[in-house]
Amino acid sequence: MPGDSTRNAVYVGSFDPPTLGHLDIIRRGARLFDRLIVGIGINPDKEPLFSPDERIALVGEMASDLPNVEISCFDNLTVTFARDVDAAVLLRGVRTVSDIEMEFTMALTNHSLAPDIETVFLMASDKYSHISSTLIKQIARMGPDLAATSLERFVPVCVIEPLLARYRKPTER
Repeated sequence: MPGDSTRNAVYVGSFDPPTLGHLDIIRRGARLFDRLIVGIGINPDKEPLFSPDERIALVGEMASDLPNVEISCFDNLTVTFARDVDAAVLLRGVRTVSDIEMEFTMALTNHSLAPDIETVFLMASDKYSHISSTLIKQIARMGPDLAATSLERFVPVCVIEPLLARYRKPTER
């Protein structure tokens, strides 16, 4: 039914950098919902590796074959963002048992703030459950030779060069 927000979901995160785990959740979410809006959260208290525009471009490139996926930035509460884009579902990926406790707390808080918005959890695929932005950044810092081949297992190809460029010495750029 057109305009039915119950078939619209948001999947939010920092996506700094976007990973194959993120892409897996985006692909699976795109199959489940008529419209999936990837919300790139802007936290003024954090210093991200990539600018909001760069993250939009990277996520857009890696999800370019998914016509029902949109990418947008937001700097307010997730439930406010969901309402702003007419979504009734918060899609969340869960990697580990430790994620579950934090995600459960967040889901209860979001439900208290917006009882009309449901949270749906997707378990990370086993091959991506160990991937984190921290791990990706550590690998990228190792140097271009080893990192370039190693990163293919963790991030989409379109992310590798921009990621490695962040860690090159100014003389290498």
